Amino acid sequence: MGSTDSKLNFRKAVIQLTTKTQPVEATDDGFWDQFWADTTTTVQDVFALVPAAEIRAVREESPSNLATLCYKAVEKLVQGAESGCPTEREKQVILNCTRILTRILPYIFEDQDWRGFFWSTVPGAGRAGTDELDDDDGARPLAESLLLAIADLLFCPDFTVHSHKRGPDSVESMQSIDSCEYIWESGVGFAQSPPLNYIHDLNRTELLRLLLTCFSEAMYLPPSPDNNVLNPWVTFFCSTENRHALPLFTSLLNVVCAYDPVGYGIPYNHLLFADYREQLVEQAVQILIVTLEHDAGVHHPIASPSNMEEQESAGPENLFVNYLSRIHREEDFDFVLKGLARLLTNPLTQTYLPNSTKKIQFHQELLVLFWKLCDFNKKFLFFVLKSSDVLDILVPILYYLNDARADQSRVGLMHIGVFILLLLSGERNFGVRLNKPYSIHVPMDIPVFTGTHADLLIVVFHKIITTGHQRLQPLFDCLLTIVVNVSPYLKSLSMVAANKLLHLLEAFSTSWFLFSAAQNHHLVFFLLEAFNNIIQYQFDGNCNLVYAIIRKRNVFHQLANQPSDPASIQKALQRKKKSPDVISRTSSQETVSMEGSHPAVPAEPGTLKTSLVAMPGIEKLTEKSQVSEDGTMVSVPTADSQNTVHSDQSAAAGTSDTESNSGRDNEDVFYTEAEMERRRLSTASATSFWAPTPEWVLSWKCKLPLQTIMRLLQVLVPQVEKICIDKGLTDESEILKFLQHGTLVGLLPVPHPILIRKYQANAGTAMWFRTYMWGVVYLRNVDPPIWYDTDVRLFEIQRM
Repeated sequence: MGSTDSKLNFRKAVIQLTTKTQPVEATDDGFWDQFWADTTTTVQDVFALVPAAEIRAVREESPSNLATLCYKAVEKLVQGAESGCPTEREKQVILNCTRILTRILPYIFEDQDWRGFFWSTVPGAGRAGTDELDDDDGARPLAESLLLAIADLLFCPDFTVHSHKRGPDSVESMQSIDSCEYIWESGVGFAQSPPLNYIHDLNRTELLRLLLTCFSEAMYLPPSPDNNVLNPWVTFFCSTENRHALPLFTSLLNVVCAYDPVGYGIPYNHLLFADYREQLVEQAVQILIVTLEHDAGVHHPIASPSNMEEQESAGPENLFVNYLSRIHREEDFDFVLKGLARLLTNPLTQTYLPNSTKKIQFHQELLVLFWKLCDFNKKFLFFVLKSSDVLDILVPILYYLNDARADQSRVGLMHIGVFILLLLSGERNFGVRLNKPYSIHVPMDIPVFTGTHADLLIVVFHKIITTGHQRLQPLFDCLLTIVVNVSPYLKSLSMVAANKLLHLLEAFSTSWFLFSAAQNHHLVFFLLEAFNNIIQYQFDGNCNLVYAIIRKRNVFHQLANQPSDPASIQKALQRKKKSPDVISRTSSQETVSMEGSHPAVPAEPGTLKTSLVAMPGIEKLTEKSQVSEDGTMVSVPTADSQNTVHSDQSAAAGTSDTESNSGRDNEDVFYTEAEMERRRLSTASATSFWAPTPEWVLSWKCKLPLQTIMRLLQVLVPQVEKICIDKGLTDESEILKFLQHGTLVGLLPVPHPILIRKYQANAGTAMWFRTYMWGVVYLRNVDPPIWYDTDVRLFEIQRM
């Protein structure tokens, strides 16, 4: 039968389904088989031939027919999983049912009354035709039968995996198959690399797409601060009920980490061959990020036979999370890290040899996967930081941050990049690694400099703060926290980076900026803390920074003498009205950007973006740890506020723009961005708008940690001035040489303990990740557009 006929027949069946007001019996195979038996349709055909309006009409007007269609399609998958689809026709039936279910499921999820349908025991019960299912399966909810069938089909010889048959007569029984011998790709825990077979890749991709659609019920529930709502589809699929959980987790992880978009090592190869593996890799990484979610940020103890029993009582364990947390062999870590670094770097290498390799688009999913690896497997995190391989992750992240800084549709990407760096910066080794010279020179829209990876990080952060869009302001705290966390370990900043840090201090310490929001002074505290760390712990190699501080000494004197009387406050706020720009960009001497780089650009009009929930403030995102003499970290109790930035100003540090307590109490309420914007505008006009007072200014001004810098200026400025007069110098290099050999031993105050703010998971961040991750999955699945125009509730879809 030709493909056109087959499309016509399929369409005819769909029309019959929508026009039949009477229920069609489940036993009427003649009717139901039209949907899958003799048709060869692609998934795109199914989406075109089954319009949304018709699915909704059947759902409202003849619900029993929609129920039977779902039930019959699942039944076909269950039968295929049992028989192993030995014939081509059976394989085609399986693919057709897979496509139909992928099309229909979102419309089941968007209707609250239907959401429990798949979890009720066989909806066909009481109708004829149910006795075909075994007794023990008869009591299974439809969702469970569907998920187990998909799992079986993903390891079906000659359909999704290579057959291991010895001779033409031997049969591989689906029931007795050991799927651990059929893992899709070598890597973690599996040494053989099966030959590539694009038909298998395509079939796996179709089944994974259906699986992702099953998991997407999460998109139809509004964000809630109660993060204990587990996704029942994920919970069941990743439980011991699924006998393929381990081989499937391994297959997904290995397929992603082994993928090489360079067309198997041959440049331009991808232009000759369609890369079916890429689609599989995209679906695989999306399945991984949405399944690797555990309840409420509670870390499960790592399973061992002794505590297996207790875990049973703690509710079903997510085996994917368990397996991920138990990877421990160095060669496995190396395989995963090298694979992720290779894929994250791929869009950067495009620039040297345009089109030589395929440019992958799934870097956001890779960043979420990297995040989850570090979060669930601390041994992996330490492995990453043990060598300079961490820089192969850092450089692409800085590239993405810099590239996305002007594009409001990519604000989620900015957040995930910054969170990863915040997580890494809580470990001493990260700061140490940053001292490695930076020589790769990926074309980036930043000033040219010679220096280390620390210089690169500072230059990119400066660029984000001074030339990013307004929506990034909530990230400034995070960016500067990262700088503070690494500062005690930075051996030698370049002149470019030193000037950038001082330019930030200059911008953040203008009166109008300090007085225009309740938390702005925190940014000054962070920068001063970073300077103090470098002066106290790394004075010797940092003559560039010391010189920059001396040149800009008036900024520190102005800060120390910040007027706090009402008249000065008013005057500063008047000045703000004249120049509403967040940060002056003029006083930073912008140098020429790197050759071959493209400027960061705003989103194209019409770009779709998904909204995100508000992120908790930095004080909720991190907990303070002190580094003791031997380098170990001791957590600092929050009540101890001697040397904290946020002391005594709990009201001022609130996340709400008003100082009223009502704003503090519902800090954990999740608002969409649109709602936050409305609240911001209404508070701006309301009389309750926060206003700076002399008491407020004095409350933090007296805590500015300026002693170390003032002492340094007191000692060095006269000496530098003397050199200039004696030698008639205007030449920097002589002064730098002097500063390089100078010492302040015994002249500075006793070094303060190093304070690190380590990232800590909480319900707020867990919810943020869930909305971000599903937003990415929604936007990336456009062919076919699985969820487009359905009533998604987890986020809003906005057009730029």
